[in-house]
Amino acid sequence: MKYLKNVVTLQYDSTKCTGCGRCLEVCPHRVFQPEGKKVKIADRDACMECGACARNCAFDAIEVTEGVGCAAAVIIGFFTGTEPTCG
Repeated sequence: MKYLKNVVTLQYDSTKCTGCGRCLEVCPHRVFQPEGKKVKIADRDACMECGACARNCAFDAIEVTEGVGCAAAVIIGFFTGTEPTCG
C-alpha cells in the first residue's frame, strides 16, 4: 500500500545500524530490506509512520514521528470520508 508520496518523516542512519534486523521483523509494510550486513530503506513511501521500527531499534538508527504525515492523513480521510492530505 502506498500513502502520500515524499511526506514521510522516516529517517535512517546507516552508521548506527548494526544489522540486527528488528526493523525487518516489526515493519508491517516491509519498508526496510537487508543490504549486506545492514538494512536499507526499500520503499520510504510505504511507511505508515506507526513507529514500530524506531521503538524497536536499540541503536537509535531509525527516527520517525508517529501519527503525522501519511498515517494521520489516511486515518483522518477514512473517518471524514475525504481524500488524505497532509494539511
